[in-house]
Amino acid sequence: MSKLFGTDGIRAIAGQYPLDHQTIFVLGKALVEMLQDESLPPRVVIGRDTRESGLWIEKMLFLGIQAGGGEAVSAGVIPTSAVSFLTRKHRFSSGIVISASHNPYQDNGIKIFSPLGLKIPEKWEARLEKAMASGKARPERKSPGVSPDPTLLEDYERFLATKFRGRAKGKGLRLVIDCANGASSAIAPRLFSELGFEVTAIHCRPNGKNINLGCGSLHPEGLVRKVVADGADLGIAFDGDSDRAIWVDEKGTVLNGDHTLFVQASDMKEKNLLRRSQVVATTMSNMGLEKALREMGLELVRTRVGDRYVLEKMLEIGSNLGGEQSGHTIFLDDCPTGDGLLTSLRMLDVMLERGASLSELASGLHPFPQVLCNVPVKEKKDFSLFPEILDVMEEVRQTLADTGRLDVRYSGTEPVARVMVEGEDETLVEGLARRMAGVIAKYLG
Repeated sequence: MSKLFGTDGIRAIAGQYPLDHQTIFVLGKALVEMLQDESLPPRVVIGRDTRESGLWIEKMLFLGIQAGGGEAVSAGVIPTSAVSFLTRKHRFSSGIVISASHNPYQDNGIKIFSPLGLKIPEKWEARLEKAMASGKARPERKSPGVSPDPTLLEDYERFLATKFRGRAKGKGLRLVIDCANGASSAIAPRLFSELGFEVTAIHCRPNGKNINLGCGSLHPEGLVRKVVADGADLGIAFDGDSDRAIWVDEKGTVLNGDHTLFVQASDMKEKNLLRRSQVVATTMSNMGLEKALREMGLELVRTRVGDRYVLEKMLEIGSNLGGEQSGHTIFLDDCPTGDGLLTSLRMLDVMLERGASLSELASGLHPFPQVLCNVPVKEKKDFSLFPEILDVMEEVRQTLADTGRLDVRYSGTEPVARVMVEGEDETLVEGLARRMAGVIAKYLG
């Protein structure tokens, strides 16, 4: 049986297995059965992003949960991290997010949280996958009444507001926020405005098909132009489910999650808020971050790509700050998931407290040249099965020696191999990345 749960839950084209009507119904029913076997009351909160398929997927989950004797509560369109928060706050036994994050609208996904607001353990995933593969239960021909509870979103907004220390200082700071036509489209403009910022919001009119379309954290070009044209102090770009955030500084420079970790580590160390002298990131984070943290007396601990692996390592070593270059940042004292809105408030707090621009705060981080290549593949076969690929890997690593890094992996959510090459010489890095990507395309593309 192929594994359905990847690093970020189930993800596929909406309407196709495993995101077809029957399989989603079976998943909802199996989740209730599993919760009951774990002696947990089968109460589940469900949130979604703005994809058109989210509506019927939510209805099928409701049907499945109700068929199993459970209770489902809708939070409506809401960020991923809000579902984690609400699961904990209201003592739901599970939370479900219907989202494919940064993927195009044709895709969708299902993430499931445990009562602690964490992604469910692999043994739970395996049980659900077994039930989904059987596909024996069939949904009844009826449409459940799904009415979002508005108080849940209000609870989340209040939580965010309590985490912002600079309420009285926000006035006069000009923000441009790119909501990716996703889950932050309603909440983000309102939140930042109520906290005293002068807000211009772009890409915040979702129509079910325009989520992530040429906008958001994967496509910040429009945000750059708007920040520069408006003379704004900061641009913030979210992804479709708002669990990540990247930045455009006042000069129009795009800054990523490595800059977030650098700024936050510096601030938290100065305030003695770091539990350990270790910050967790992934193999994708730049060597420049590692060097900058070392100069602060901090260690960068790397793990596999995926925010679940970042969290696991943080829990293992007792760190309370970690994240990914892509913009997921975990402040474990506040939330066990990446939260783009919370991260934005934490960055604004530092800017206001220090009276500094983001370019000034991030100036101590000097990234090494880094090239990323996505290579479409037919199958995700083990690279070790191809001696030619291994030979090029070894050649690249020997060429870089101690002055750079190579990371080759499969995406956990898409049919692509991701190649990252990093080093001091940009021309060399580009050539090595092309060579590595070329041999993968030859044998796996």
